[in-house]
Amino acid sequence: MLIEIFKSKIHRVRVTESDLNYIGSITIDEDLLDASGIMVGERVYIVNVNNGERFDTYAIKGKRKSGEICLNGPAARRVQKGDVIIIIAYAQMTPEEAKVFQPKIIFPDEKTNLLT
Repeated sequence: MLIEIFKSKIHRVRVTESDLNYIGSITIDEDLLDASGIMVGERVYIVNVNNGERFDTYAIKGKRKSGEICLNGPAARRVQKGDVIIIIAYAQMTPEEAKVFQPKIIFPDEKTNLLT
């Protein structure tokens, strides 16, 4: 049996852009992807601190050291530029794996979205 476990979190980053006409997804600064262990194409859950919206999409790579956090496609309707969001990823694993697994949580600067 597999269970779904919290794997990664980018805690409290600011939305820098939203692009309704893009195909879909969330663009995330490559440094934040690397530090959090979130992979390009991975399903992520977005929690909007400003309005309580919760939704899922997939991650795409943004420019390294840019602080870019851009919601694309229909997800752009659930955020506004400047909103603070939390990005969460989960993984499926056996209960035995879950007992020893340590999630990656990063806390970028909330104003710049950069790692300090």
